Amino acid sequence: MLHAMPRFARVWMWVGLLALALALAACGGQAATPTPTPQPAVEMTTAAPASPTPVPTEEPTEPPTPEATTPPTAEAEAEATFPLELTDDLGNTVVLEAYPQRIVSVAPSITESLFAIGAGGQLVGRDSNSTYPPEAQALTDIGSLWQEVPLENILALEPDLVIAAEIITPEQVQQMQEAGLTVFWLANPKDFDGLYRNLRVLAQLTGHEDEAEALIAALDERVNAVVSTTQGLADEERPVVFYELDATDPAAPWTSGPGTFIDTAISLAGGRNAGAVLEGEWAQMSLEALLEVNPEVIILADAPYGVTPESVAQREGWSTLKAVQEGRVYPFDPYLLSVPGPRMVQGLETLAVLLHPDLFCGAELLQPAADAVALVCPTE
Repeated sequence: MLHAMPRFARVWMWVGLLALALALAACGGQAATPTPTPQPAVEMTTAAPASPTPVPTEEPTEPPTPEATTPPTAEAEAEATFPLELTDDLGNTVVLEAYPQRIVSVAPSITESLFAIGAGGQLVGRDSNSTYPPEAQALTDIGSLWQEVPLENILALEPDLVIAAEIITPEQVQQMQEAGLTVFWLANPKDFDGLYRNLRVLAQLTGHEDEAEALIAALDERVNAVVSTTQGLADEERPVVFYELDATDPAAPWTSGPGTFIDTAISLAGGRNAGAVLEGEWAQMSLEALLEVNPEVIILADAPYGVTPESVAQREGWSTLKAVQEGRVYPFDPYLLSVPGPRMVQGLETLAVLLHPDLFCGAELLQPAADAVALVCPTE
């Protein structure tokens, strides 16, 4: 049985998502296989293609000033051995004669990560969906990655390096290489160790290894602050969590299955993923299965489309769910877990606060999203 493409995959025409079309296997009547679709719109933190819910952004009236970033230090240049040879995650060897100074990023995670390690000043262009940090919006917008790579716009910037992620297919990488571009492709991380590894690779490419190590140490300290608190929780202390990607069809909402970063983050934050019973990394769950699992917390990653706790309660059959009855249905910024960059740590922290406010409200080191804190933490 074929279902219409879900909203979170069909409406994002302002940027392309991962490398392949969405492909989901049936799961005992609980998951359906949608018609293969063109690339949807935001990266997901897994090696398989997926379609999360986007966060609409407003165009700034004036381009912001780029964040103060620094070129590679003289020490970094001196310590580096050029030509520098690095192998990307497609197995292609990239040779650099010097640290690149005209980088084009064709993935939001790459743009965010380069700014985070202090290499934002080496960027000259970015894809339309690379809007974070706000300083990135001052860079030349090469256009959307929907269906085709905007090759002419990239070539016009005369980049010395194009950095891509799984939002770009191997075929598109080859297309750019045949046009004379040097392209480095990074796989999406499946866990925090993978995130740290990607940051180190980007640092090697750009000459910002010291800054990357400082960032990784800070991020890892925050992750450990969560995990050290939740790892001793018994199963009965871990709420069942339904992470809603799209409930355009409330009788078969889309969610994150086993093996995804979202699944991992829910576990690390002290919860149990309701979608873990499904087959496939991204799947639809029948209302009957959802009622059987009876989640104690519902996370609305489709909140940017106007989905609210009140509208969830009005869905047929949903009012009996424990999360709805106990008022534990929470809006959530999907970018925190769908773009595989440094903000994934904040996504983990935000989940932890929502699932266990008794443990994490006011916790030191953590930087959860302020709107989530306001939902569950008492004001002074």
